Amino acid sequence: MSARKTALDVLIACRKQGAWSNGVLKDYIARDKLDRRDAALATRLSYGVQQHRALLDFFLTQLLTGKVKDLHPVVRDILHLGLYQIYELDKIPDSAAVNESVLLAKKYCRFQPKMAGLVNGVLRSAVRTKGTLKMPDSLATRYSHPQKLIDALEKDLGSEVLEPMLAANNDIPLTVVQVNTLRTTVEALTEMLEEEQVKVLPHAWMPDCLVLSNTGNLEALESFKEGLFYVQDAASKLAVQCAQIPVGEKTRVLDCCAAPGGKTFAAGIIMKNEGRIRSGDIHRHKTELIQRGADRLGLTNVLVREQDATENHPSWFEKMDVVLADVPCSGYGIIRKKPDIRYKDPDDMARLPELQLRILNKQAEYVKPGGVLMYSTCTLLKRENEAVVEAFLRSRKDFYLEKLTLPSVFPENTTGMLTLIPGQYDTDGFFICRMRRKA
Repeated sequence: MSARKTALDVLIACRKQGAWSNGVLKDYIARDKLDRRDAALATRLSYGVQQHRALLDFFLTQLLTGKVKDLHPVVRDILHLGLYQIYELDKIPDSAAVNESVLLAKKYCRFQPKMAGLVNGVLRSAVRTKGTLKMPDSLATRYSHPQKLIDALEKDLGSEVLEPMLAANNDIPLTVVQVNTLRTTVEALTEMLEEEQVKVLPHAWMPDCLVLSNTGNLEALESFKEGLFYVQDAASKLAVQCAQIPVGEKTRVLDCCAAPGGKTFAAGIIMKNEGRIRSGDIHRHKTELIQRGADRLGLTNVLVREQDATENHPSWFEKMDVVLADVPCSGYGIIRKKPDIRYKDPDDMARLPELQLRILNKQAEYVKPGGVLMYSTCTLLKRENEAVVEAFLRSRKDFYLEKLTLPSVFPENTTGMLTLIPGQYDTDGFFICRMRRKA
């Protein structure tokens, strides 16, 4: 029952503390000392419930004699876990889903012994009626995305990509890693990972990139400890590749909102550990994380600094060949990795474009004449993407858009801007924009 107990604890923490599921999950897997198999199950259960919460409640309305809202929150969490296993996980016997859920109810609701009977009755009814319950008509319920978010995404992206994107948001996220070619090769790392019982596939279109499964705790792998790879989605790597950073001792690069460090590491490897990368973030614990990552990968050309991206750093003015500005955003492109992001209210983030524009304007001052400014986010909303770029270019006539050089799987780009939509290229949702400063 350990994997299910861990998953339930994650759901309770997210609900009661407003915690992010990915962070809590990592902590609780370590706390409960789960092995690779149980860690994978706990991850799938906790993510799966959050990805399907509205749909599971829709089923509960057909299985309960009372109202879903009247359920004790922990009982509701337990029922969600049981229903998710019964309806979505073919490899788990229905009997195990029911029995383990009842045990959870007995443990967590021991002062309300009737709750175990309720859980048992509802889940047994779910097994009997599996495949016969009514399905919801609305996309909001079918894919468990708030209607306000669906409306915003449809307005900006169009109805033709909407449903495939919502479905992709509920997929199991890929574990994508970038090979540290300063220390190993794709072939050698693949062999080592397979010896560590990790399943490895090459990425479909990103060189030096692997897709892993059956990893367990990545940080416990010897190949990770030796700095042979780092975790980074192909979309984020693409944003660095599109910068076309020159290699050489005189190259200067700034990554202004760098944590957790993926773009800094990608740039360092592309630059063959030559030149200098200034890697900054506003929080000390984040800069420490970047430094540990650079040290593990053997990147000696990275200089980490605690720095507010909206404040002046006069010694950097017009000194950088490339500035990478992957700014704070609403995160609606990474819902498959952080399923709870979907429950953020878009209205609560209406002022983000102001901050994004401030950062972009400040970072532009550090680009030398003829240099490149890359703007990126992991969201899909135009107000944080194209609208910010357009506002910047209206006030900065010394910058202009420059087309992106992309892998052959993409259509030719002439606008200098690209939005990657989940479900299209097996990446996170991402926005990439390349601008050049006039010489």
